[in-house]
Parts: sequence; C-alpha cells; structure tokens
Amino acid sequence: MALAKLGAVVLDCPDPRALAGFYADVLGGTVEGEGEWVDLKLPDGGSLAFQAAAGFVPPRWPAADHSQQFHLDLTVEDLDAAEKEVLALGAKPLEAGDHSRTFRVYADPAGHPFCLCAC
Repeated sequence: MALAKLGAVVLDCPDPRALAGFYADVLGGTVEGEGEWVDLKLPDGGSLAFQAAAGFVPPRWPAADHSQQFHLDLTVEDLDAAEKEVLALGAKPLEAGDHSRTFRVYADPAGHPFCLCAC
C-alpha cells in the first residue's frame, strides 16, 4: 500500500503565470491562480504547478558540474511539427539538431529542459 500519492510536479520559476501559460499552450489545460503559485490542470486530470522563486537560476544542459534538476518528457506524434510550435511559443533548442533520434531537447522560457519524444 502506498504511503502517499503524487499531487503535482512543481517547477520553480521567475513568473509562474507566464510559464503555466507556455505549458498550457503545449499540453492544453486550464491555468488557475495568480501570484506566487499557479496551477495548470491538464485535460487528462493531471497537473503541473509553478512556484515563484526569487533568484531563480535555470539549469544548464548538458553540464556534468551542474544538475539539470529534472526534465519533462512530452510525447508527440510529429517531432518536426511539435518543434515548430514550441519554438514559436518561446522554447529554445538545447539538443535538437540530430533529426535521426526519436527525441529532441529544449528549454522552456524559464530555462527548464524538456524533451519532445516520438517514442
């Protein structure tokens, strides 16, 4: 029997509402809240939360001497189409040049790494 259940994955960031909006554009869902804490309620019932963090320093990709902290794997059907969309929304490519692989790595507008995966 589990001791607990996962409530949400929480991303520290400088602007919770803006980052929740980015992921709402990528994943769908509804942004709820203002200020220091914002929730993104996803269409499948899951959620992501975004918390204001003073002095936020984004992770580096790849850097053995600095932790990436975590990353999200986002499953897509068409990598090229999804890449075009996330770049238009403000993502930055980190490791997306090898189009023979089934994944590509980007940073969200706050600098958190995420992968688009056609796995």
